[in-house]
Amino acid sequence: MDSTALLLASTLSAGTVLAIASLGLLINEKAGIVNLGAEGMMLCAAIAGFATVVHTGNTWLGFAAGMAAGAVLAALFGGLVIWLNTNQYATGLALTLFGSGFSAFAGINYVQEKLPEQTLYPIPFLADIPFIGPALFRQHPMVYIAMALTAALIWFLYRTRAGLVLRSVGESPESAHALGYPVRRIRLAAVVAGGALCGLAGAYVSVVYTPLWVEGMIAGKGWIALALTTFATWRPARVLLGAYLFGGVTMLQFHLQGLGVDVPPQFLSMLPYLATIVVLVLISRNPLWIRINMPTSIGKPFHPGA
Repeated sequence: MDSTALLLASTLSAGTVLAIASLGLLINEKAGIVNLGAEGMMLCAAIAGFATVVHTGNTWLGFAAGMAAGAVLAALFGGLVIWLNTNQYATGLALTLFGSGFSAFAGINYVQEKLPEQTLYPIPFLADIPFIGPALFRQHPMVYIAMALTAALIWFLYRTRAGLVLRSVGESPESAHALGYPVRRIRLAAVVAGGALCGLAGAYVSVVYTPLWVEGMIAGKGWIALALTTFATWRPARVLLGAYLFGGVTMLQFHLQGLGVDVPPQFLSMLPYLATIVVLVLISRNPLWIRINMPTSIGKPFHPGA
């Protein structure tokens, strides 16, 4: 495979992790909830998905297990911040710390385990097109599912009544409550759905992207996904494009190393995080752009009796 086509193919795979997790966090934030626990949820989902595939040999059951793990942890987070009004930022950080420790403990016996060989899924005829075929049409189905999820979320948020209600809960929960909508239950549903998507992203990492289990293998992807929602100004299509941008930066380090470019490996390893910081700084130069798109109640507790 041509090196440029290989870089493009690996960019799509790396961006899929960030895209799915960012879409989940975007659903949370559209409902007015900030979940800083994405890293911990993805780690727990990664070991849950990996262990499931080890014991069953079924990749899709591994994805389901990852989604379940993410949803359960998100429900715990949601119960604390929505019903008990704990601080969203502190609770999210606690969830990340818990997920890091629990996944390391639960994964002790799986460090040396290997998964069954992955099945290739080339799209007939399209996969044989020179350059484009190997780059775009020989991906795991989850890559295309991420694109479909983006389209589905755009339709849900901006073309359905349920999406309008969800956005109203994030914009003005008091007004939504006055109209009779169960704000807390809607927020909990959004948090659980977002957690399930973060779990799917975590399972994808350990089952497909790097099919093994290593402690801390998410390696900051949860934090980058969190930054992506701001980078994309809470727009699903921009989330997908941003995910591929950061995925490309991530894979560029390996591409340059393979070409023998004389750049310190430490610098190449920091490229994704450096790109995250640079993008956030550039966006912050125009606060009006963020203010127009940001849900106004994001990060704030809801008091129905107020």
